[in-house]
Amino acid sequence: MSHLVIAPILLPAVLAGLILLVARGIALQRLIALAGAAGFLALALLLAGRGGAPVAYHLGNWPAPFGIVLIADGLSVLMLLLLAVVALPVLVYTMASGWDARGRHFHALFLFLLAGLAGAFLTADAFNLFVFFELLLIASYGLMVHGGGAGRLRAGIQYVGFNLVGSTLFLFALATIYAVTGTLNMADLAQKWPLLPPGDQALARVAAVLLLMVFAVKGALVPLQFWLPGTYAAAPGPVAALFAIMTKVGAYAALRLGWLVFDAGPTAGMWAELLQPAALATLALGAVGVLGSRDLPRQAAFAAIGSMGLVFLCVAAATPGATVAALYYLIHSTLAGAALFLVADLAGRRGASGPVAALFMASAIAVAGLPPLSGFLGKILLLQALEAQAPLIWSAVLLASFLTILGFALTGSARFWKARGTAPTAAEPLALAATGLLLAGLVAMTLLAGPLTLWLKGVAEGLADPAPYIAATAPQSGG
Repeated sequence: MSHLVIAPILLPAVLAGLILLVARGIALQRLIALAGAAGFLALALLLAGRGGAPVAYHLGNWPAPFGIVLIADGLSVLMLLLLAVVALPVLVYTMASGWDARGRHFHALFLFLLAGLAGAFLTADAFNLFVFFELLLIASYGLMVHGGGAGRLRAGIQYVGFNLVGSTLFLFALATIYAVTGTLNMADLAQKWPLLPPGDQALARVAAVLLLMVFAVKGALVPLQFWLPGTYAAAPGPVAALFAIMTKVGAYAALRLGWLVFDAGPTAGMWAELLQPAALATLALGAVGVLGSRDLPRQAAFAAIGSMGLVFLCVAAATPGATVAALYYLIHSTLAGAALFLVADLAGRRGASGPVAALFMASAIAVAGLPPLSGFLGKILLLQALEAQAPLIWSAVLLASFLTILGFALTGSARFWKARGTAPTAAEPLALAATGLLLAGLVAMTLLAGPLTLWLKGVAEGLADPAPYIAATAPQSGG
């Protein structure tokens, strides 16, 4: 079973190389990519169905902290499953709309992106988290500029530039952490961090702040969010939809390292103090951005920023209940955001037709967090988890929801009520179905909210009690 842990990284990486080597025609590329996405989903389901304690995979049978370690636990498997559930409909949409044929190597880059995301979720080493972040950056830049165009190229250069700044900060943070602890293995760090001598604690706090800045860049947290609106709005629609999970990598890393390492010793409580005001500002900026924009892709980008504010509010609370709310809303916002980006692309190509208008209405309700879809339940979980700060948090969340739905209502009225639709293309039914499948996931989250939150409670408890994770990856665990 331990060999299954590396499979979600190897499968898309190998298939991406196969496409580059032998698949010259778009039909064969589509077949390989579709097989890869379906196989990735099957692997995620196998890991999710395994249950039990975390399972570690030591590459080359080298013991940690000297060797590279991957681990499948509740949080990493949850993120893999979410990635698989988003990637397959987005890939189908890409094929149905013909976006993949507008440039070279789309499917190879798509699969490399899956491999990089899977590696980021599975790695148990902070340096290899950096390595997989860089793989993500390379693949996502290629997807970002897919199809060409001066505007897309400018946005892509901006995207790379800001993320390279984040990568530099990441290296500085890792070098500092290694200097004071002598390790970058996460389980090893969890054991050594609380025992740092007083002379090293100031340096440790600097490293922790640098890492938080890196995750804030990845998660589009104020004041480091300014790269996202232009980048996501300029990206091809299905690429922006896939990018809906990219910002969640920052939240994942903050949850992983926050619970495992930085919530103890010299940095106990520090991240929470920094995250909460930034999260509130992010929520406000996202809502105001949705209200102030009339361009649907740009509105979707600001909605993605606002959703990260809600997720990081719960991450900042650093309690099991708040973590359940963070994970539930993270899943919801990823599906809803991906659906909204696809709707924006459909509206741009097809116009104000009835099916697209219906999908827009459902997506807007979901993103704004209104009943009956899962965003409403996610906000209830959030408000319950943060009940001690009710006046401030409740006011911010309710006001942001109002501004968001008002912004979407104004855009929907102008785009779908007053405008005329155009005839659908032959491939449109499959594209509509792929978008509807993401929204169906939100319906499933609503109907199965009880079992889902029970599963997420187990994931949160696993984060709160890292002993099994440490036992699986600590230096003494060997091969």
